[in-house]
Amino acid sequence: MSEKKNLLTYAGLQSLENELEDLKTVRRKEVAQKIKEAREQGDLSENAEYDAAKDEQRDIEARIEEIEKILKNAEVVVEDSVDLDKINVGCSVKVFDMEYDEEIEFKIVGSTEANSLQGKISNESPVGRALIGSKVGDVVEVETQVGMIQYRVLEIQRAG
Repeated sequence: MSEKKNLLTYAGLQSLENELEDLKTVRRKEVAQKIKEAREQGDLSENAEYDAAKDEQRDIEARIEEIEKILKNAEVVVEDSVDLDKINVGCSVKVFDMEYDEEIEFKIVGSTEANSLQGKISNESPVGRALIGSKVGDVVEVETQVGMIQYRVLEIQRAG
């Protein structure tokens, strides 16, 4: 079974590549220095600094592995070529929440980039799945934990 592709916008790809570079070139050296300094303090069995540095090293290596795996299976969505007739990954979408009588803006991104605090929702989330393929004027129903939500699609733009 092949691994699923990780959809990324170009900005998401750049962000991951920058984080990976920082982890490999800066953070690895910092934690290696912390471990070296902690070792010089003597007895490692009761050395909290050593334990903390080793934990940090493990976390950094795990994140490096995670990012490399994401990038290995990345498929970059070219936002300039996104079809603006219907919603897809790489779009910014303005919808009208029919229950709360308010406009909401979402950016549809791949699951690795999702961040609800920044208005970035995954194409795999319930709202993202429901919106994908919709056109301006469509009313979309989304089944959520709190019940059924209805959105009317007002506008589709290139994410910028």
